[in-house]
Amino acid sequence: AGDQRAPRGGSSDGAIWSKDGRYLYVNVAEHGRANLKRFDVSTGKVEQLTTGDHEVQAYTATPDASKMVLLISSPVNIGDLFLLDTASGKLTQLTKINDELFSQFDLTPPEEVWYTSFDGRKIHGWIQKPPNFDSSKKYPFILEIHGGPHSAYGFTFTHEFQWMAAKGYVVLYTNPRGSTSYGQDFGNIIQYNYPGDDYKDLMAGVDEVLKRGYVDETRLGVTGGSGGGVLTNWTVGHTNRFKAAISGAGSALYVSNYGHDEYQYWWESELGLPWKDRRLWDSLSPFYRADKVVTPTMFVGGELDWNVPILNGEQFYLALKRVGVPTQLVVYPNEHHIIGRPSYLKDLYQRYLAWY
Repeated sequence: AGDQRAPRGGSSDGAIWSKDGRYLYVNVAEHGRANLKRFDVSTGKVEQLTTGDHEVQAYTATPDASKMVLLISSPVNIGDLFLLDTASGKLTQLTKINDELFSQFDLTPPEEVWYTSFDGRKIHGWIQKPPNFDSSKKYPFILEIHGGPHSAYGFTFTHEFQWMAAKGYVVLYTNPRGSTSYGQDFGNIIQYNYPGDDYKDLMAGVDEVLKRGYVDETRLGVTGGSGGGVLTNWTVGHTNRFKAAISGAGSALYVSNYGHDEYQYWWESELGLPWKDRRLWDSLSPFYRADKVVTPTMFVGGELDWNVPILNGEQFYLALKRVGVPTQLVVYPNEHHIIGRPSYLKDLYQRYLAWY
């Protein structure tokens, strides 16, 4: 997950065959990296064609697949084109689109971290530090939670993380259980338990950063969108350690989404029919923890979001108003699940800073 892809289009061709049908070329995500691999369909042998701390976002090939052009992004590069010779594996950079612009910035790569969660499971994450970072100082902190929940953060450019770091925040983003690129078992472990133990993975990550001594534990913030909005809603209902929260397009009262969003198959297969037994539906709904919330929370969404309808934000917003917790509701007209209009994004990030 990154926030600088083409929002509507620009996707890859998908799996590509060699001219003789011997090889299949496909992009593979592993441990927060996405690289191109070649599979020999007769032997099953797998060859790594690209390596590195980056994400191959898109790719296309000549008719015989002897050459490919890749769009590659990293934490300090939005994306450039590279030419790949599939026979030799030679990778040649073709463009340097943002060199002039980025020369004006002080962009730093994140620190990669692995830490141990409550049950001994290893969790992968990254710490984005402010420019001119000084470990002797105490910085405010933001925990970023990805959506999905079957998705992943990784080695790709994310403007929001660099923006918040540039404003003086230490930013932690992690891949708790349920994330992709760590295998099927790791992804499926949250079935019938989302949100739940993934929240514990996130809190273990916060504890890991606090151990390092450069974060002010009285100035912690949390935010996430979509599935990350769900976990943000869950987080503020289960801890008072955060001083501000921002929930984007996150479900709150699960049963109210039935028949109103796109997830009918998921709701029924995961939670059963709501009129048969509401207990699981309600036990996983952050809405029912509203009276436990003390964290000032802002809710954000698109007016036309059919993925996670804005009614989720409206309901939780009203609940927090009712129990006396500082809250705001921000709805962007004519926007869907992802806020994409540049003027809206500028407004959104300014609101983030104001809220924190």
